[in-house]
Amino acid sequence: MTVSPLIEARAVLRRAARTAATLLGPLDFSLGAGERVAVIGRSGSGKSVFMRVLAMLDPSDGGELLWHGRRVERHAITRYRRSVAYVQQRPALIDGTVEDNLRYPYSLRAYRDARFDREHAARLVAAAGKDADFLSKRASDLSGGEGQVAALIRVLQLAPEVLLLDEPTASLDPQSARAIESLVQAWFDADRAARASIWVSHDPAQAERVGERRLTMHAGTLTDHRETRT
Repeated sequence: MTVSPLIEARAVLRRAARTAATLLGPLDFSLGAGERVAVIGRSGSGKSVFMRVLAMLDPSDGGELLWHGRRVERHAITRYRRSVAYVQQRPALIDGTVEDNLRYPYSLRAYRDARFDREHAARLVAAAGKDADFLSKRASDLSGGEGQVAALIRVLQLAPEVLLLDEPTASLDPQSARAIESLVQAWFDADRAARASIWVSHDPAQAERVGERRLTMHAGTLTDHRETRT
């Protein structure tokens, strides 16, 4: 029996709205369960466009996106986004405490069947190397690294299948960056058989740490280095 990839992009294309210039593709890509993929490339090469199309935050202008072997239809987009989580470089936090931010997703219709688990959140906080009072901190008082930790915990508590990490540590100090890497690794290790990640990074050393499969983006196209080896 052939197992379908978690995500598969077939001839996906993205153009600029104003100029119709090609930003991405057309390209093919697949992500299987148990894979950790790192994507590197220069600024403007299309990395963020690629990630946002995979997250279904931006529409594609051609091709199709499959999830578990089935095309993602309009009615399934909400469910897809629940399972395929996008983490950006500068996350938006609501006014209030860190705990308020962690509770926020459960107020949304997409998560009406789930409940906030404070003990689980506290374990994630501890795994990130933060003190117990981190949950009580005001979002407005957080450093950049602390804000990214809070945003990542907000996502991880929802147990997504796939993480799309768009340079989440680009503006952080090395210690904060390693805390983010450790959180993602712990999430992956908890269920390797069913989870996968794509991590966009500008740091080749980090790409080595966070990805066992490495891709390079150039002018909207991807080169898979495992496929170019002889």
